[in-house]
Amino acid sequence: MRKWLYGVAGIALLTAAACTPPADAPAEPENGAAEDVAGNGEADAAVHQDNPFFEASWDTPFGAPPFDRIREEHFVPAYERGMERHAAEIAAIADNPEPPTFENTIIAMELAGTDLDRVSRVFSTLNGSASNDAIRAIQREMSPRLARHNSAINLNEALFARIDDLYQRRDELGLDAEQARVLQVTHERFVRSGAQLEGEDRERYAEITARLSELYTQFGQNMLADEDAWRLVLTEDDLDGLGQGQIAAARQAARDRGVEDGYVITLSRSSVEPFLTFSSRRDLREQAWRAWILRGDNDDANDNKAVINQILELRLERSRMLGFPTYAHFRTAGTMAETPDAAMQLMEEVWWPARATALREADDIRARMAAQGADHELEPWDWRYYTEQVRTERYDISDDEVRPYLSLDNMIEAQFWVAGELFGLTFHERDDVPVYNPDVRVWEVRDRAGEHVGVFYGDYYARQGKRGGAWMTAFRVQNGLTGDAPLITNDANYNKPPEGEPALLTFTDANTLFHEFGHALHGLLSNTTHPSIAGTAVDRDYVEFPSQVLEHWLLTPEVLSRFARHYETGEPMPDALRERIIAARTFNEGFATVEYLASAFVDMAYHLHEDNPGAIDVRAFENEVLERWQMPDEIVMRWRSPHFGHSFSGEGYAAGYYSYLWASVLENDAVEAFHEAGGLYDLEVAESLRLNILSSGNSRTAMENYVAFRGREPRVEALLRNRGFLDDSE
Repeated sequence: MRKWLYGVAGIALLTAAACTPPADAPAEPENGAAEDVAGNGEADAAVHQDNPFFEASWDTPFGAPPFDRIREEHFVPAYERGMERHAAEIAAIADNPEPPTFENTIIAMELAGTDLDRVSRVFSTLNGSASNDAIRAIQREMSPRLARHNSAINLNEALFARIDDLYQRRDELGLDAEQARVLQVTHERFVRSGAQLEGEDRERYAEITARLSELYTQFGQNMLADEDAWRLVLTEDDLDGLGQGQIAAARQAARDRGVEDGYVITLSRSSVEPFLTFSSRRDLREQAWRAWILRGDNDDANDNKAVINQILELRLERSRMLGFPTYAHFRTAGTMAETPDAAMQLMEEVWWPARATALREADDIRARMAAQGADHELEPWDWRYYTEQVRTERYDISDDEVRPYLSLDNMIEAQFWVAGELFGLTFHERDDVPVYNPDVRVWEVRDRAGEHVGVFYGDYYARQGKRGGAWMTAFRVQNGLTGDAPLITNDANYNKPPEGEPALLTFTDANTLFHEFGHALHGLLSNTTHPSIAGTAVDRDYVEFPSQVLEHWLLTPEVLSRFARHYETGEPMPDALRERIIAARTFNEGFATVEYLASAFVDMAYHLHEDNPGAIDVRAFENEVLERWQMPDEIVMRWRSPHFGHSFSGEGYAAGYYSYLWASVLENDAVEAFHEAGGLYDLEVAESLRLNILSSGNSRTAMENYVAFRGREPRVEALLRNRGFLDDSE
């Protein structure tokens, strides 16, 4: 067992006075609360009468969701009617007496389920960005019901018979390239969803799918409950080392939680990581760090270890029903990697040079500690603190020096400017589009000709009820069949500043902003006929490529000279500071890559495990995997299993957390294409990126898209070189 997990200041710290839950923390609703939300009798009739989801269309700008009229009690009735209508539409397709054609089967399926899709997308956004007791109760009720609804479609024998008939005759149908791809993707989706199973296997498959949906919901809600409940209350005496921006954010977090005197550190990454980086109070850093890494792992009502066991067991059973030896084989089949072995090979190729770099970084930290006369060993809660000192000493740079030049408003304008330079887009802020929180901002997006492209929502601040991290989603995807333009959102968790003050970002924050905007562009610039393959509906190990590649424009002189301006003086960031930031761009890259890959190795190991995964000791398993890869004791995996939402709150990145690294190979190789052509603003390469990557969705395989852009398959050398793991001479 890794030595830090059960230290003298271990789990018990989470119940210390400084870490008590806020007094206004909402009580978890009882089972059945969702039924209370739905209402009954006369109240139920009233809900139906004024339910916005029962309207054929929304009389709002761009047909955007009318958040000013949507209430929690609208969701269950809307879900129920949406499922009923969708089931009827599918039955009409499956029972059509006419022979199957692409139009009466595949196109009909593409157009089915509009009502259900609309309510699901709105609810999903609120569940992630503005959750509360009622929302969580609805999620618990509807997740298994939706899973059963989807299983009934995926296991509909008559429907699959029509799809399979078309697939077997695909070469005779005269389909164009996109139609052929949609047919292939649809057929594969049904096969992977159990459509070829028979008898009791079909029933068991549906049972597993419904149960997994319940478990994913439970995992995510446990994780959010742990994050929302914990706080570290500080006094004036506890602020040593913190900058004024961090102190202001901690003061605002305290006020938001009803703490009138004092300051609060939360488990939002934008709160806890800066505290671990700058606080000189080692005892408080340890408290915050332990709470951070023990989310979902406190042997209490929110503990996720047993949930993980159940998820792993059911995933393995379901994968074997489909003929795969493990869930990892099931998940990688059909992706760019194709097999777990290929994913592992890439991770291992990067791991050893990254680990060697991390060990050198640890030596640098120890030297810094020795110079200060530190009388303790290097522990995980020390790494960020001393690393920041090494970085400041080596590059004469600190977050406090950079942050005044990176206001959130300016960085938003910077990403818009890049989209304009590369792709001809313009962004026009609107105040007439309803939003679910006053902090949400909305822009209409237009192309070079001034034509409407879509709508972009930005929800940038952390708050209670909002899950951690940053992400992109869509209220509506681009649909070439109906002409619907996309409604795309970006979420982040930056600290909200006091009223009247600007939000100031670290370079990492700004990089995250550009990353998520890359996802947004993938959705906004989608140009496919069929919505099922539009935008980000691509392979998991490819979807991060457009987002990661956009990060490279942040540090260009063109961006920083225009938008990195001091929030008080308006002066541009000095060239010398920019040069120091660039010089430091690979600093601590060993640590960053090791903590990420550690999670990716554990994720893959869970899903390659074939011997009774339901009995895995989660803590012991983590340590066994990490010891196998000689994980440095001073570094902890980026996401420990009990809060590893990428892997266990759904199936998006399960057995696929390697995807960020795979996409990074594409990203770095793609950037070289720009440099080979003359620079990051080369319009010919940018147009190829738009046409072959951002607009094409899943109309071709991921590799076909990439080769169409690059002219060849990707190579790993650029990634190794750009992370400082490979000399140019090698």
